[in-house]
Amino acid sequence: MAELKLKTVFRPDGHTEPLRIQTIKPKTFEIDYVDVPVLIQAFRRMVRGLEFDICELAMTTYICAKAYGKRFTAIPVFPARVFHHGAIVYNTKSGIRNPKDLEGKRVGVHRGYTVTTGVWIRGILQHQYGVDLNKITWLLSGDEHVAEFRAPSNVVPIEKGQNLEAMIVSGEIPAAVNVDVEHPDVKPLILNPAQAGFEALRTSGHYPINHTVVVKDELLEAHPGLAEDIFNAFAAAKRLYLERLRSAQIAAPTKTDERYKRVMEITGADPLPYGIAPNRRMIDTVIQYATDQKILDRPLSIEELFAPGTLGLVG
Repeated sequence: MAELKLKTVFRPDGHTEPLRIQTIKPKTFEIDYVDVPVLIQAFRRMVRGLEFDICELAMTTYICAKAYGKRFTAIPVFPARVFHHGAIVYNTKSGIRNPKDLEGKRVGVHRGYTVTTGVWIRGILQHQYGVDLNKITWLLSGDEHVAEFRAPSNVVPIEKGQNLEAMIVSGEIPAAVNVDVEHPDVKPLILNPAQAGFEALRTSGHYPINHTVVVKDELLEAHPGLAEDIFNAFAAAKRLYLERLRSAQIAAPTKTDERYKRVMEITGADPLPYGIAPNRRMIDTVIQYATDQKILDRPLSIEELFAPGTLGLVG
């Protein structure tokens, strides 16, 4: 392959930083790293303008984009895993006592309906706590990355000038997803959410995928082997990180480092598995949740979502 330089965006966490500083280099191309400090802005730029060659992308943003024919395809690299039991908060004076009490109410959602955190917490509410999502009106504070998406009838925008944080503090709405509120009346709806997340991992293997990595289709078509090279580079960078994590060589661990270390302790395995096989259950789950929540008209297949040549890779 001729020398290739590809505009690439990813969050420089411990397991991707070796790619940014080129401690790890792909074999067939050079990473032209683009620094986008607020990663969510890169999501929109990729979905709406195909601005980058390789881009970390929120999982359900990608699934929705793929359903609308966007010209990029994922490789089975998942650089962000997050537990979402703490993503929904409520006003303790609202009369809400448990998740089922949300039925018949209006619940705020920061940004769009297809945001991955919202998809996962709604799935948790439905499948772990028995909540009928169709009996809730979801109030959005923003629009969708995929402009073509049309939300179901029980999903509506807040009125101009309204603010979800103020609405939950005042009690105008009893609960909201993915908002940042510091107020004595606003608490996590699910008790001890961090522990609830780890317990869901321990008992049922629930370990949500938040992000994947996508590549422009025109590049995948023009350069056979590119997808595998990208996969292998991300996997090699991650292995360096895991060696440091296991040997306690990280001087000032972040919350993300601590979370992956805890996952490793619970599972005895790689806390950032790449490839279809070790992630099949969670991939199928997020597709199911997206279908249940009317983000997808039909479940997309693994072959539709991930690049040929990567389906059997594990790293």
